[in-house]
Formats: sequence, structure tokens, C-alpha cells
Amino acid sequence: MAVPVREHASQHDAIADLPLITESAQVTSVTRMDRDRRSEVTAAVSRLLDEHGLTREYGPVERREDCERVSTRLARDDYPGVARRVATLAERVERPKPMLTSARFRTETDVDFLAGQYVGLRYDGTSRAYSLANSPTEDELEICVRRIPGGRLSPQICADLAVGDELTIRGPYGDLVLQDHSPRDMVFLATGTGVAPLKSMIEYVFETGRDEYEGDRRDVWLFLGAAWRDDLPYLDVFRRLQRQRENFHFVPCLSREPVLSEWDGETDYVQHALLKHTDPTTVTAGLGEELERWLRETPQSGVEARLDPTNSEVYACGINAMVYSLVTAAERLGIPQSRIESEGFG
Repeated sequence: MAVPVREHASQHDAIADLPLITESAQVTSVTRMDRDRRSEVTAAVSRLLDEHGLTREYGPVERREDCERVSTRLARDDYPGVARRVATLAERVERPKPMLTSARFRTETDVDFLAGQYVGLRYDGTSRAYSLANSPTEDELEICVRRIPGGRLSPQICADLAVGDELTIRGPYGDLVLQDHSPRDMVFLATGTGVAPLKSMIEYVFETGRDEYEGDRRDVWLFLGAAWRDDLPYLDVFRRLQRQRENFHFVPCLSREPVLSEWDGETDYVQHALLKHTDPTTVTAGLGEELERWLRETPQSGVEARLDPTNSEVYACGINAMVYSLVTAAERLGIPQSRIESEGFG
């Protein structure tokens, strides 16, 4: 029987029933996390055309319409591989900015919450649920928001939220929390802003010494997936933590970045990267042919450690469909339901 995945959608509707924390939380910082990469995209398309001797016939490329026109012509003229890469780049050339924003805010009194929980946030007359990205040990609260086209609140937060603005905060709530302290390794799986509650957990684990149990160090893994490098929330934070902590293994997975930059890390889905970093000698369950082949793939992350599913607990968060895939992979590895915590949204 599959592990049930808690879904965020209904939580937005229940915000009004959460306890009121404050009606005047003050925004202390706002960070737009992605950047305008138009010049990079057009340069990448130009390089791609030049590599195949097609610049004179198909260029120049300056706008999304140009990319789409070139992609269509390339496909028609029997250059399918080049056409697909140009089509991928077209999706990035003129997207709204910012698409990814983090914000910190201060409340009049301390907020007691468990790492992984969320709050209800009201801004500009609209309320939505957002997971807290900060450790419970910190004085301020933090959220990470991705702009959803046509969304009820995310476009305003990404584009308009400013230092000094006031927010109404309700909560906290949520069942995606750390399991009891144990000797097991911890495996965190996320896509996009689904990493927010996991960041809260990971920072709390290291700040409170929960990465050790009775003198033995626990491995802490984070597999984080996105399309582009600047779609990965807190990339620098996790890379810094990886340098500081030998038992923290960070595996970013970028599916589209290689068409734009010299990204040489993982490009597969998070669940496949999970399998690639698993010690195959520890897998006793039947994976099925589709998943088993990933055990034989060579990781591209540079992480030399390998995880043991017989001694692991899993935390997964992200878009609903992706979380179901992540949980399925964890189950297939033989990790019991009792050691899998998950939450989906969207």
C-alpha cells in the first residue's frame, strides 16, 4: 500500500481557522532569488546555431518569438536535436521576473513551531499557506515563494513585497516534522520551493546536534531538483553547509541548465538521482526494471558517499505528482511507510 502524501491545497482553505499569531509582522528582508538571463539565453542560441553552421540561415535571435520561430524551422528542416534545445531555451528567454523570492519577517513575540511546519500568511488582502524555511532556533521567520502565473498571492509577494510591509500570520500547523531522534541517516527529497520546510529541518538538525546519535554521526542527504540553476532555492546556503559538514551530502539536480551553461552535475529527476547514490548491495527489495537501471548509473554530483535504505528515514516535499514519484522510489528501495514523511502542494 502506498504511503499517503499530505497535500497542501486544502491547507490554504483552512487558514482562517488557525490561531492568530499577529496582525503586524514586519518584513525585514526580501531577496529576489532568480535573475534575468535573457542575454545568456540568446547567446546560448547563437552559439548552438554557430556550432552547426546555421547562424546565417536562422539568426539573429533576440526575443522569445525568434527562438520559437527558429525552433519550428529547425524541426521542419530535419534538425530535431538542435530544435529541441532551442525550444527549451525559448521557455527561459522572456519569463516574468522575479519568479522566486524569499522573505524574512519579525513578530512581536516568539513563535513556537516545529521544523517543517507552515503558517497562514495574509498580505494585500489575500491569505495563503507557506512553509517556514528557517530553523525554530531563529528569532525571525522566513518563507520562500515561487510565482505562480495567475496565482492568488505569489505574484504580489514576488513582485511587490517590500521591507517594512506588515503581514498577518496565523498558525503554526503541519504534520511534516522530524521523526524521533534515532541512529538512522536522514534523506531529504524536494523539488523547487518544497525545500523550504526541509531547510528548516536540516538547519535545526545541525544546530541542535541531532546529526549525531550516541556519539555516532548520521549522514544527512538533500536531493533538490529544479529546471534552472537560479530556480534552486538556497543553492549557496546548502553548498556552504556541505563545505562545513562532512556528513551533509547535497545533490542538486537541474534538468534544463545544461542547455544554457556548463553545468556538469546531476540532470536527472530527483528520484533517479536518489537511486544513483544508493549502495546497490543494500537494496533487498525488487525495484522493477524501470528503476533498477538507475542503480547502475554513475552519479554526476561528485558526492562519493552512498546511502543505505535499510538505515534511512525519508522526508519529501514538492509538487504533488513529483512527491508521489519520490515516495514510490523510497518505498521500492524497501524503506517502510513508518520511516517516510511527505507533503505535496499544487
